[in-house]
Amino acid sequence: MANQKEPGPKLPAQQLAILAVARFAEPLALTSVFPYLPEMIASFGVEKDEVARWAGFTGAIFSIAQSTTAVAWGRASDRFGRKPIILMGLASTMICFLLWGMSTSLTMAVVARAIMGGGNGNVGIIRTMVAEMVPERSLQPKAFSIMPLVWSIGSVFGPAFGGFFARPVDQYPSLFGDSAFFKQYPFVLPNLMACCVFFVSFMTGLLFLKETLHTKRNQRDWGLVLGEKLTGTFKRRSKANPKRRRLSFVDDEASAPLLADSAMSSTDQLAAQQQEQQQPITYSEIFTSQTSINLLAYTFLALHAVAYDQILPVFLNYPRVVPDESNTSLPFKFTGGFGLGSDRIGTIYTIYGICCGVVQFLLFPTLCSRFGVLTCFRAATMVFPIIYILTPYTALIQSDTLRYTIFLTLLLIKGFVVIIGFPCTTILVTNSASSLRILGTLNGFATTFSGLGRAVGPAGAGAVFSWGMRNGYAVAPWAMLAVIGVVGAVVPWFIVEGEGPYTGESGSSSPVVSGSERESLLSEETVGSEEDEDGEDESDGLGVVKKRGTAVGYGTVNGR
Repeated sequence: MANQKEPGPKLPAQQLAILAVARFAEPLALTSVFPYLPEMIASFGVEKDEVARWAGFTGAIFSIAQSTTAVAWGRASDRFGRKPIILMGLASTMICFLLWGMSTSLTMAVVARAIMGGGNGNVGIIRTMVAEMVPERSLQPKAFSIMPLVWSIGSVFGPAFGGFFARPVDQYPSLFGDSAFFKQYPFVLPNLMACCVFFVSFMTGLLFLKETLHTKRNQRDWGLVLGEKLTGTFKRRSKANPKRRRLSFVDDEASAPLLADSAMSSTDQLAAQQQEQQQPITYSEIFTSQTSINLLAYTFLALHAVAYDQILPVFLNYPRVVPDESNTSLPFKFTGGFGLGSDRIGTIYTIYGICCGVVQFLLFPTLCSRFGVLTCFRAATMVFPIIYILTPYTALIQSDTLRYTIFLTLLLIKGFVVIIGFPCTTILVTNSASSLRILGTLNGFATTFSGLGRAVGPAGAGAVFSWGMRNGYAVAPWAMLAVIGVVGAVVPWFIVEGEGPYTGESGSSSPVVSGSERESLLSEETVGSEEDEDGEDESDGLGVVKKRGTAVGYGTVNGR
């Protein structure tokens, strides 16, 4: 029909929401340690001047372990599917996080963090699932901003858990004063609460998350079967409106010969895809010039941004020092922090998380749509060094109101550029991939290299922080991060934004998601058009479905 409007691509909102629930527990757990980490390290008998070094080391050992196993988890997800690897990561992190909260020695805490990092490769795999769900460049800023938004929301609740529920015997003696368990394990309560969230995330993923790896989509998923039986949603909808139902992966078996322009049947296509998937991936496929530059930019960003977050609570916890001639010689020689406890540090991080969430939800997609992903990333990287070099000088301000006002302003600006930087570099890395079959492995390498940055940054910054405080140069770690930030701001200028691995129309052997597969990922609200509801398009329904399948598949449509 000439007057019909071709439906545009839609976000698979339901599946992205389920993936977000599975993702939520990790930022909740990781950020909840920030407020009480200095006190926890000190409780192991570590001297005050050495707390920053060991706090940085515990963060570094997590990242080192994660980086050593990330490629293996990525390859495992390419072979066995994304969903089972994500569920294994959630279960492993839940157990290890509980052990972390019950640590009674520095050795036990370090070992728990190491196992926690090595047993979880979810960062890269979740990023791969989002890329497989949403291939359209016009939708990528929104799609790739969802997981950082989840991180921001988790960053709101995480520090609140850590700050308000650590040391419950001391903070709430009327409720927990007689508890021998919490006296022995003063930092376990926020971890117990986070483990409950991990369990909910695990069960949500098990029952409702659909596999996105193309060679595993048609296999029977007993978790989804159980989820359907528990909810009964699909059966009730089918009975209530039998004409308007969602296409499933199985429907593609019947419809593909009518909808695709290929001479192969869907069975032959699946067999070809499985054969291609089994072929070994070469390093030349993964490390092209642009993927290498993007991975380098990602590593620098992770190195300095995460190091800042790791040493910031130590800086806030460090005692205040009144500047005088004996301890201060500006612009470089001075010392001191904010002298805050875990509860007030938790409040600061909560405010920080709320503001980051607002920025993520309201500004990021608009900015990327208007200025482009690469432009936004370049601009963000240039702001980091300025924030780093100004942060330590806030401790010199004697007025509480002015000190907190300037510090929170710097912290919120830093949060803003982090919100811009990480999703942008994720999109750039994804679009630099040469084909879909390497995407899981590429994101595994991205996790590995960023993990190295997350390890070197906190460990180095923590050691320099300890040295600086002992020698009266509190500016030392921040100056180091500023220098790294300057170098990291140069790398993005060598990036050329790629077209992505979605070349279905060009005859590439990269797997293509058909229209019906795409429809099964879409929520009920985004699938049916008005013509579907009143039945007016019944005569040419195949044509409508065909156009939709082309528009939302892994292909180039109207210049992408």
